[in-house]
Formats: sequence, C-alpha cells, structure tokens
Amino acid sequence: MASTKPRIMVLPFPAQGHVTPLMELSHRLVQHGFEVTFVCTEPIHALVVDALRHATGGGGGDALDGIRLVSVPDGMAEGDDRRDLCKFLDGISRRIPGYVEELMRETNVKWLVGDGNMGMCFEAAKKLGVRVACVWPASAAGLGTLRRVPQLIEDGFFDDKGIPRRRGAFEVAPNMPPMYTSHMPWSIDGAPEGQQVSFRLVSRNTQATSLAEIIVCNSFLDAETAAFELFPDIVPIGPLYADSELRKPVGQLLPEDTACLKWLDSHPDRSVVYVAFGSFTIFDPRQFRELAEGLELIGRPFLWVVRPDFTSGGLSKLWFDEFQDRVSVNGMIVSWCPQQQVLAHRAVACFVSHCGWNSTMEGVRNGVPILCWPYFVDQFANRSYICDIWRTGLAVTPGEDGVVTKEEVTTKMQQVMTDEGIAERAQILKDSADRSLREDGSSCKNFKRFVDLLRE
Repeated sequence: MASTKPRIMVLPFPAQGHVTPLMELSHRLVQHGFEVTFVCTEPIHALVVDALRHATGGGGGDALDGIRLVSVPDGMAEGDDRRDLCKFLDGISRRIPGYVEELMRETNVKWLVGDGNMGMCFEAAKKLGVRVACVWPASAAGLGTLRRVPQLIEDGFFDDKGIPRRRGAFEVAPNMPPMYTSHMPWSIDGAPEGQQVSFRLVSRNTQATSLAEIIVCNSFLDAETAAFELFPDIVPIGPLYADSELRKPVGQLLPEDTACLKWLDSHPDRSVVYVAFGSFTIFDPRQFRELAEGLELIGRPFLWVVRPDFTSGGLSKLWFDEFQDRVSVNGMIVSWCPQQQVLAHRAVACFVSHCGWNSTMEGVRNGVPILCWPYFVDQFANRSYICDIWRTGLAVTPGEDGVVTKEEVTTKMQQVMTDEGIAERAQILKDSADRSLREDGSSCKNFKRFVDLLRE
C-alpha cells in the first residue's frame, strides 16, 4: 500500500557544511509527517552511507527513519580531481540539473526543498510543475549581500566577471557585518577563469532563488536583526538541530569518534578548549605546529579535531607523535567528532573555530564563547558577527607573514575563557536563540508556516 505522507525532495550542495543543516531540516520535516528523498552526489552519498554504517556498527545503509538517501552523478569524469574547484563547479553546473530533473520525474515529488547553492536545479523543478522552497544554509546577511552584487558592480567594487576592483571591506547596511571584496563566495584560489566559472554559478544560483515560493535560513531574528529588516522575505527558522537529544545522524562525511564524549565527562564544567576547523580548512605545517604548541602552552585540557587532510604535507610524523605523547594527559586528538554533542557538553569552555555558519550557530545555541580563526569566504563576515556585533568572542591576529603564533593562540584563548563580559553576552544570545525556538518564538512560528506551505 502506497504511503499517503507528502513527499519532498531535499537537495544540499555537496559539502559537509551544506549536508548537515539540510539533514537536520529533513529530520524535523519527518517529525511533521513528511517523507524525504535526500539527494547527494555519488561521492558524498558514499561518504554519508559509510559514516552511517560506522555509527550503527554495520547497519544504517541508505535509509534513515523517514529519509531515503539517493545519489546522482556529480558531472565529473573518472579520475578527475574533485579538489580542482573550478572543474568541480563546472561539472555540477552543467550536469546536475539534468540528473535531478530525471530523479524528480521518477520520484513524483511535490516539492523540491533545495539549497540556495543548488539554485541551478530550480528551473528544472519549475518546468516539471514541482514547487520550490529554498534553504539558505548560511547567514541572511550573506544572501542579502549576493542580491546586491549587480549594484556593487555598478558602484565599482567588482567588474562584471566578479574580479575585485577595490580592496578591503564594504558595508551593505549598519549593524550588518562588513563584507570583503577578496572573500566573496566565488573567491577561489587558482586561475582567473576559475573565479569566473564560480562567479557565473553564484550569480545564476542567486537569481534562481526568485523561483522559490519561500526562502528559509538557519538563523534567528535577534542574531541578524538588521539583515532581516532589510531582506524581509528571508525567513529565519534556526538555529537548526535534528532532535533535542542530539542523537539523530546529521549526514557526517567522516566517521565520528564518540570516545571524546566520555573523555569530556571526566572534566569539570567549562574547563575544556574545543578546536575544530570544519571540513575544508587546510593549515601549512608551520601554522599547524604553532597551533599545536599554543595548545600545549596554555596548559588546559583540549579536544582537537585533526582531519586526515588537515595539513598540506611536510609535517613530520615523528614530531606529531612526540607532541601527542607530551599532551596525552591534557589533550585528546580525534579525526572527526559529533560536534553538536561536544558543544552542548557542560565541560566545553571555548570553541576555537573557522567560523563556518553551522559551527557559529552551534556555538551560539550552546552559549560557548568563540575564538575566531576564519579561513575563507563568508567566515570573515561571521567573525565580524561574533567579535563586533554580538561580542561573544575574539579573533586571532596573524603576524606580518600570515602566521598566527603560539603566543597569540595562548593569549587569545586565555582572554576568551576568562572574559566575563564575553561569557555573559554568549549566554544572553543563547537565551535569545532558545526563545526563538519555543512554541511562541519567531523561528518556531516561521517553521510552522514553512511546514503548512509544504503540505499544500
């Protein structure tokens, strides 16, 4: 007998920072009676399924409660380097809309709930009569700024290919974080043609958000008051989380080391420094050593996430083994961890973060002060929210050679962990996030409105 539950397709951009919030949203929609088809590119799908199997001791597979995991090709040829961002984005842009269109025909869904960064698929949905809801997984300020790009080109900040004509920061509105011409979402390392491919895709996706009947984002009213006033059609439904017990899988691309939770249990409240830089950040060996020695110098317990590809090579294995031996009493190093549970743990005192939006919202939701160490694109604007607007953290300052020294690391960590004003403001922002999610809160009301629309 066929299910009578309304069916929707959820489509994230193929990267950890996009899969997680859309998986969290999917769990919430399942709780409200929907059946979800969660679509990833084949390489991302394989990683999600592997991590699920690891978490369930070999079970998991391609189904979660109410969520069916399916895959589409990512447009890359066999042997292509997916770290070549230009080639990767070009493949996605050209090929994925066709694959998604075919899948929508097969699955007979009523709604596409799509990541704004997959806006190139919205046209295909409209062509088939599938209704579109856009999910923006970053700050409302970020999307609002992208909408202003034609004006910014006219004002001489960029040329018509997205290349900066001016250096430095610009402000869209007071009380919104400044944006940097060199840190726009299309700013990728490499040849200028790569930037142009990226700029065309970002522009196309931004225009495609106009095809959506609603745009929701992982934020809340008090976090970005100025942005929501300026762009009232962007609807905050965050901070997103999968379930209040933080037990549901959120689409991790690497197996989680859950032993760190027991390790945290053995430490006093607000005593541990948690260090994690997301799924993209790469440190050169010198910067890696400075951070490691800074953590050693501070003499506090720390939990550090070191992905297998976190450093760019040239780091001595012998040096790292000796470092781990020296810090084994105070420090725990893992390759990946259940970050939502870690940040909710009473032992965590400070979060050293790259300031990706998910990490930022997870820190805010738990009232954890943040030491900001941004790496690229919107992370610099998120740092401004944390340091200048909310004032719930501080930022590291690199030296003239671009390296953040161990002395800078220890000084700033100490300041973040001992500043009572930062702790108070972090708690106030947490309370505000909590209120927005309560029955009569703005995010809760907006989410109900979103669910009612998807039921139509």
